[in-house]
Amino acid sequence: MLINRILIVGHGSIGKRHLRLARKLFQNADIRVLRHQECTTTPEYSDGCFSILNEAITFSPQIAIIANPATFHIEVALRLTEVGVHLLIEKPIAASVANVQNLLKMSCSNKTVLLIGYNLRFLPSLQQFRELVKENAIGRVISVRCEIGQYLPSWRPKTDYRQGVSARSELGGGALLELSHEIDYLRWIFGEVDWVMATLSKQSSLEIDVEDTVHLILGFATEDDIQQLIGSVTLDFVRHDTTRLCTAIGENGSLRWNGLTGLVEQFDIGAEDWRDIFHHKSQSDDSYLVEWKHFISCITEQEKPLISGDDGFKVLQIIEAARQASENGNRIQLAKYTAKEKVGV
Repeated sequence: MLINRILIVGHGSIGKRHLRLARKLFQNADIRVLRHQECTTTPEYSDGCFSILNEAITFSPQIAIIANPATFHIEVALRLTEVGVHLLIEKPIAASVANVQNLLKMSCSNKTVLLIGYNLRFLPSLQQFRELVKENAIGRVISVRCEIGQYLPSWRPKTDYRQGVSARSELGGGALLELSHEIDYLRWIFGEVDWVMATLSKQSSLEIDVEDTVHLILGFATEDDIQQLIGSVTLDFVRHDTTRLCTAIGENGSLRWNGLTGLVEQFDIGAEDWRDIFHHKSQSDDSYLVEWKHFISCITEQEKPLISGDDGFKVLQIIEAARQASENGNRIQLAKYTAKEKVGV
């Protein structure tokens, strides 16, 4: 399949990144942008711009990147999937589970590729961390602790943080949705989540209408005769010492992944300090370029998507269970929660 018509939905920071990478990979393709604002100029790296979805559909794109605010993902994705467009949807797949299953069913029936943009899975350092866990490098893992935090105004210092997607509930903002990479890669490494406990809160004086701090306790599904693995996850918009760490504590030592430096370390029984196992410092575009190439391989070579639509849906189920757990103070069983959802409760 020769790809020569590409649509980028959204022209915020992530949409601009995808547009630039699309032009790098497909120098001769006709690349258009769909944005909610009126098109008065042609965006850099593009061949044109639409502000009406029907016009974008008339363009007959072969592939599309959904990079607009999460609250609008499903509406656009359904229309594009209906006409056979292959999709890479930026994380999260949506702001809520509503209509996500309809998208998954339509994509399956129309045989279109659906890849969700949890690009951290394409980082060599995280892949190495996962491989070491799977190889039992530290024995059976008995505890997992993850934290990700950065002061929201420092994310994009040239813009007003108060107007960004992250700060606004109507656009799918908040730490839980915006920083859901951790939920995705924990599922990928340690398996399905059985239950969730959570506290969502606004701790800072930031001018936002969403939570800036999230504390999650996750119980992972396991065999009946094995002690359940428990993980803790902290997500926030408030810390000035930007951090992304995941530590797996095992019976024979610990493994630690630093998502900022690309360093994987191991602490052995009886050791006095951590030792370096693997180091790969990725540039900001690297994981996105690998993601793009994987997306194209899924289309042209029938490769299986590393992050499927079902993966994106399961992350959203955990997110919504976490919201419910925070509201009522209870531990939410994912099986019970999803069973209720399926019957429309």
